Amino acid sequence: MTLPGALLLDLDGTLYTDAGPIAGAWEAVAALRRRDIPFRFVTNTTRRSRAGLVERLRSYGFTVEPEEVFTSVLAGVRLLQDRGARLVAAFVAPATLEDLRAFELAGGTAGGRPARVPDAVVMGDLGDRWTPALLNEAFRYVLDGAALIALQKDRYWLGATGLELDAGPYVAALEYATGLEATVCGKPRPSFYAAALAGLNLGPDVQAAMVGDDLWADVAGAQQAGLEGWLVRTGKFREDVLARSGVRPDRVLTSVAELAAG
Repeated sequence: MTLPGALLLDLDGTLYTDAGPIAGAWEAVAALRRRDIPFRFVTNTTRRSRAGLVERLRSYGFTVEPEEVFTSVLAGVRLLQDRGARLVAAFVAPATLEDLRAFELAGGTAGGRPARVPDAVVMGDLGDRWTPALLNEAFRYVLDGAALIALQKDRYWLGATGLELDAGPYVAALEYATGLEATVCGKPRPSFYAAALAGLNLGPDVQAAMVGDDLWADVAGAQQAGLEGWLVRTGKFREDVLARSGVRPDRVLTSVAELAAG
């Protein structure tokens, strides 16, 4: 297999699932390092901080440094800082709050009540932690003028019990209720891929590919941003969804392990 000049590697569903690492994933990453093919680990996961993701990868045997991991939460921090946000109501997993420590956090999963209308409501994936009360709280902040920021808007992911709703349906509920469109920070936002690749110091003519299990975030979004989109048949992959999606991956891999043969 001929590999591109650089790769962005999705995490959940591509390198591992809740059941553990994908067979051959460790070997594939090690092969990229041996061949000096630049890459970054990228993810829309909002249930763990970057430090937590590094710890998880290392527990599976991957060699990884924090600067090699770029997340939708870090992309969100950049966007909020560019907008001058200070007070943020974060609706993210408690473990993720540490990556938002640049802001004053009040409301949402940080607890307490903000002294004024937050500059932004930041939404991630809370899974079964979502409650009507939390959704109503976020809804009211947005109605009162807070910007609606979605760290990601993925439809579903492969959890411990099967496919589970991701953050997207909850973001869509607030969009419907408020009549406003959320600003998405992670994949498939073009600036997300650009920021992930920026640290690799690539030349202008280097072709990069995004490898993942999400048709819209990993494949279609990457293609629209000028990258190739490679789909793996692991994680949440479903043949029937691919057939009716209208998305045409540049390559379809049995798993990320195929990269080791490149």
